[in-house]
Amino acid sequence: MGGSALLTVVLAGAILWISAIHAGTEDDEKLLCTCENEKGTCTNGTCRGDVCFFSSVQGYEERGCFSKVNSKEQCSAAFANFFINCCKENLCNTFTTRPPDIKGETTTEFPRPELWITISLLLLIMTAGACGLVLFLRFQRARCGLRQAEDHDVTMLKVPNGDDPTYGDIFDEFCTSGSGTGLPYLVQRTMARQISLVECVGKGRYGEVWRGTWMGESVAVKIFSSRDEQSWFRETEIYNTVQLRHDNILGFIASDMTSKNSSTQLWLVTHFHELGSLYDFLQYSSLEPESCLRMCLSVACGLVHLHTEIVSSQEKPAIAHRDLKSRNILVKRNGQCCIADLGLAVIHSQSHDYLDVGNNPRVGTKRYMAPEVLDETIRMDVFESYKQTDIWALGLVFWEITRRTIVNGIVEEYRPPFFDMVPSDPSFEEMKKVVCVDQQRPSLHNRLHSHPILSAIVKIMKECWYQSPPARLTALRVRKTLSKLDHDSDFSIEKLKQDV
Repeated sequence: MGGSALLTVVLAGAILWISAIHAGTEDDEKLLCTCENEKGTCTNGTCRGDVCFFSSVQGYEERGCFSKVNSKEQCSAAFANFFINCCKENLCNTFTTRPPDIKGETTTEFPRPELWITISLLLLIMTAGACGLVLFLRFQRARCGLRQAEDHDVTMLKVPNGDDPTYGDIFDEFCTSGSGTGLPYLVQRTMARQISLVECVGKGRYGEVWRGTWMGESVAVKIFSSRDEQSWFRETEIYNTVQLRHDNILGFIASDMTSKNSSTQLWLVTHFHELGSLYDFLQYSSLEPESCLRMCLSVACGLVHLHTEIVSSQEKPAIAHRDLKSRNILVKRNGQCCIADLGLAVIHSQSHDYLDVGNNPRVGTKRYMAPEVLDETIRMDVFESYKQTDIWALGLVFWEITRRTIVNGIVEEYRPPFFDMVPSDPSFEEMKKVVCVDQQRPSLHNRLHSHPILSAIVKIMKECWYQSPPARLTALRVRKTLSKLDHDSDFSIEKLKQDV
């Protein structure tokens, strides 16, 4: 499949290259296109852009225009009950209609049809070269796979895979080879019309979370408040441009803007997990040591995926979360967790040499802030600094999980970090005094030291809480240590005590 996708990309690139050569000789002025939609982008029934389009998504029709940046992706999407026609002449989309019995085919019209003869000859020549390239890349991928297998832990969670098979079916039907992890942009723009909100399952300063139904499946709809628009925009930007598909990252479906009671609502549609956030789950559930280990390991796996830059055909920059806490982690049916809420995330690419901190005035949660954030000594221009604050928060999340873990028949009530040192809504100065001046750390119950798994997790927590950021563990080191514990969890307690 990788070879077919690559060949498709090569052929599409050739088409666009030839089109660009001829389009470059035309007038640089924007096209005048017929515009009919409910997005507020039309001016007197027209708009100007580089490409005119007509689209029909499950019977809902739109006319408008794209810029060059968006046209490549939008004009090539294809799936059931979807039709799009793109063209490059003034008002060329005025009389376009949806053909009968469409099966996902798309049409892209250009003003010079004779170009296809040239294109066909070029594609014939390129096919032979592309086949050779595919064979070469497959050979290289096989070699890289062997090298990665040596570096990658083979001991992962002993839980069933594919926690959300029905979501996979939906993505198989709708998703093309776009750059992001959600549905194609034109499908996302009609999501709010297709979702029925069922019940509100959570509220916070960001807005509300609802359980909705879409195509017969439950989905989570996060409705942002107007003051948190930047968080919605940031999450939408990240999910639509970065490959984040991972078992331990909340699955993204779509982002949409809709109107209700004459006010604009910002929606983020994701997979739905009925057990709720880790914070909610720990209120009413206690854990066995093995379940505690599974949860901690899954959170570490998700953080490793965020922190790691992947350089390949589908690149992924490194991402620091900046607001990691139990309320932003969801519990799945199989006992694993997945990380959510990327509204404050920072993006970094070493290969492309850029650091994107976003434009969100919101700050993280004070209770989970690292010392260098509280005393304002953090180096804002160094990406490693943001990763180190995530590790501090990861240690606090582990502390919350271990409090609710039964050892020798003893388990503590759920409490947030530093519950016995600061009030329920601590100020910045109160947290700074406890964490930076007094250098306090959450208290650890003696029972945790009597169980080998919990004792090892306590050791990890302490190494996440060093005052000096560079001294803290990396997410990869945390994951590797926990993976070894999980792999060895079936051997005798005596042997585990020796290892710890």
